[in-house]
Amino acid sequence: MRLFDTPLSALGVRDLDLWRDLARPDGRLTSPYLLPDFAHEVDAQRHDVHVIIAEENSAPIGYFAYHAPQGGIARPVGAPLSDYQGFAAIPGFKVCEKALLSAMGADVLVYDNWQGEALGKVRSQTRSSIIDLSEGVTTWMARKEQTQHKHFKKLRQRQRKAEREFGPIRIEFGDPLGERFETLRAWKSAQYRQTGLLDLFDIQWVDALIRNCASRSFGPFRGLVASLYLGDQLAAVEMGIVAADIYHSWMPAYDPAFRAVSPGHLLLQGIIEAAPNMRINRIDLGGGEYAYKDAYTDYETVLQGGRAMKPSAAMASLKAWDSAEAACKILPGPLSKAPLKLRRRWAHTAAAEPVLTQRVKRMGAAFLKAPQRLTA
Repeated sequence: MRLFDTPLSALGVRDLDLWRDLARPDGRLTSPYLLPDFAHEVDAQRHDVHVIIAEENSAPIGYFAYHAPQGGIARPVGAPLSDYQGFAAIPGFKVCEKALLSAMGADVLVYDNWQGEALGKVRSQTRSSIIDLSEGVTTWMARKEQTQHKHFKKLRQRQRKAEREFGPIRIEFGDPLGERFETLRAWKSAQYRQTGLLDLFDIQWVDALIRNCASRSFGPFRGLVASLYLGDQLAAVEMGIVAADIYHSWMPAYDPAFRAVSPGHLLLQGIIEAAPNMRINRIDLGGGEYAYKDAYTDYETVLQGGRAMKPSAAMASLKAWDSAEAACKILPGPLSKAPLKLRRRWAHTAAAEPVLTQRVKRMGAAFLKAPQRLTA
């Protein structure tokens, strides 16, 4: 196998078409995040996306988009926003991590949602939950009523409660004026600030990427904005991306004033019921352990977090963090987890913020505004 590195902007139509084909290893798209269309949307904002092309017998067998290394560290395209990462490649594809790092000109590859054969040391694992509507919504609902009757009975009770207290439920798709996206953005930013998390919408390239994807309402790769109204009041908005027959939920948010009627669940149910009209057969809810997913999930895709490294200053720095985490485990109570939380916050900030001075500034703000997150 030979590995070639090229800027994304240098790829021609032939490679882009082959890339799209390889993202469908069994004739079905694995995830919209593994398409060149997503990589192009990111590169339009970051201007630093490269692609590794894996070839065998002079024929491409895999494509991997990533951000050019900074300080020796490379990350998959769109990190930390990309819910799927890795190669779009032939079934059974494997790559030598040393050869890959060499081809990228990187000392370390850090990933958090790797799909397929993981590289280097795996440090975490999550599962992306998928709703399979390929047999039709009616069949799906009948099956779920048998296995998840309690959940859907409670959902119907909340539907009735919502309509009694606020008015008729209405689901709307699309956002021609961008007003619903702005509401979603405001709710999500408030949530980030209140919980002490990094406000992703405060980072220019992230804000522009999500906004541009939301505005792509047509074509084989597009955004989908879905909104829940209770009476005349906007209660919840969700934005995701659609490609082939997959809708991937990306940015959900709701008005806390309606928390008692579970507006997010009501909106998800509306999306499920409308999916066939939008030619959507699968809804990917993404990774993370949330109790509600148990009621909806038909199968899961394993995603892994970890890093591939070679001897370097970047590797030494990461190893020093490992040692600090191990040493602090003997400390009492919450202090034992402080280095781990600090490292996670830095890793998240470093992935989202490409400018070093801004990373330091954002970390300083995190200490001032929410120090409890590091010691709680």
